[in-house]
Amino acid sequence: MFEDVTFGYNKETPILKNLTFDAKPGQTIALVGPTGAGKTTVVNLLMRFYDIDSGKILIDGIDIKDIQREKLRTSLGMVLQDVYLFAGTVRENIAYGNLEATDEEVEKAAKMANCHEFITRLPKGYQTELSEAGSNISQGQRQLLSIARAILSDPSILILDEATSSVDTRTEMNIQQAMIALMKGRTSFVIAHRLSTIRNADQILVINAGTIIESGTHEELIQKGGFYADLLNSQYKSGVLEESDI
Repeated sequence: MFEDVTFGYNKETPILKNLTFDAKPGQTIALVGPTGAGKTTVVNLLMRFYDIDSGKILIDGIDIKDIQREKLRTSLGMVLQDVYLFAGTVRENIAYGNLEATDEEVEKAAKMANCHEFITRLPKGYQTELSEAGSNISQGQRQLLSIARAILSDPSILILDEATSSVDTRTEMNIQQAMIALMKGRTSFVIAHRLSTIRNADQILVINAGTIIESGTHEELIQKGGFYADLLNSQYKSGVLEESDI
């Protein structure tokens, strides 16, 4: 829950202004808006990469300032555009989400994340060595491994920065299905770029210039005919969306 949160990387220039919203347990909250609107900043504050200038951020009624950063971050799972993979085996990279996981648990997470199939086709399967940053596999495959890692860590809250723009359609479908499996039963915050992917979100927050200018479900916001509806139409006209997505 964000209560009247104001924050700026430079205190003279607030990025977020009096932001207030409530996410109920198990809900999917989508953050939508133009580049620089403040979507990523919301996530950075939730992770306590920065402390807010005023207001409160509460998780289960507890101010996150009263939670140790390390403990807070273990309860949050992240799947970001810039996937962090290190030089090591595929198994080691997935198990980074839970260092005590068994081989069976790692494989189960990979199957849920739709990446078991491609892993078994690698030269040494789960023991295949990845280059630094996973540069010897594709971006879509890196994304799927990061989802498997998040599934294995079993967080109570998820932060997903949807990044499927530079992958082929089949991989995008695999990523979408894996994200749905990951989000099931968990409170999830999704930074959405392609609006069709968040049409089933419980709550969509439209952020512009650091404030929430609209909120509601996909259908409610389309009926309003405001900023969100305009954004949807512009993506349709530019070919990002198909008619069935609207």
